[in-house]
Amino acid sequence: MQAYLLAGGAGLLVGVLYSLLGVRSPAPPVIALIGLLGILAGEQIVPVAKRLLGGEAVTLSWLRSGCVPHVFGHLPGHGTPASRGQESARDT
Repeated sequence: MQAYLLAGGAGLLVGVLYSLLGVRSPAPPVIALIGLLGILAGEQIVPVAKRLLGGEAVTLSWLRSGCVPHVFGHLPGHGTPASRGQESARDT
């Protein structure tokens, strides 16, 4: 969560700097970002529907393990120390 707060703070600082310099941000407009969020959320309809049609329950734990990582990515600071070590070893 701290990484998200730092990223938001850095973005806010850059936005203030852009405003002081009188330049426009190269970031997409908010409407485009909302559309991307809709795409991510919409992609979760198919797995949920398949699960419901298959007679399986859609539990909160299933949503957290099956949907949340796809929509939000792997949140920083989650997972076991061993799994974090494997990810960093893979990235090098």
